[in-house]
Amino acid sequence: MYLIEIYKSIQGESSFAGRPCIFVRLAGCNLRCSWCDSEYTFTGGYRRSEDEIVAEVSKLAPVTLVEFTGGEPMLQERELVPLMDRLLNQGYDLLIETSGERPLDRVPPAVHKIVDVKCPASGEAGSFRMENLACLTERDEVKFVLASRTDYEFARTFILEHRLSTRVKDVLLSPAFTKTPTPERSTENALLDPRELVEWMLADGLPARLSLQIHKYVWEPLKKGV
Repeated sequence: MYLIEIYKSIQGESSFAGRPCIFVRLAGCNLRCSWCDSEYTFTGGYRRSEDEIVAEVSKLAPVTLVEFTGGEPMLQERELVPLMDRLLNQGYDLLIETSGERPLDRVPPAVHKIVDVKCPASGEAGSFRMENLACLTERDEVKFVLASRTDYEFARTFILEHRLSTRVKDVLLSPAFTKTPTPERSTENALLDPRELVEWMLADGLPARLSLQIHKYVWEPLKKGV
């Protein structure tokens, strides 16, 4: 597999936010979201075998929560699925962060899927593979990264039309960050004011959870490997 990095930090978002987590960041992405904070994953990376990855993960014990992210990890599905099966058999709790643009039917059922459905401001709206709705379970989460009121309305329609709150563990609404943030650990770097987003959610009674990228408040927003 081609990797960008493996490191230990806290989980910065989702219902697992705040928990110690090992991140396995894979190289490559076929989308180009306008607000992407991981453009360094688009190319390059280094090759590691399954045995080498398992050994690197084991060195970061006693943390047992592991997230596969990218880039788009499902671009390396052929090698990723056996690796996930192996880590599950060793007692790890696994997450995968994915756009849902690739088929998700081969992801092991025990893996917690965090599916990032792209909104209009990303420039990649419509990339989500609708057949993947059938792959979602009560252990999974669907995330919408929002940069505008238009994004919010897109997410609200999607959530309600597909009754996401009855399909998955959590529906997450996350304000996008600017790609050129200041060093300040503040909401001033958000493209959408979280307070404004909360007001919309309350007005609509939307069955969703506000999700802030807390690692961008613990550390400087541009810091990598955290």
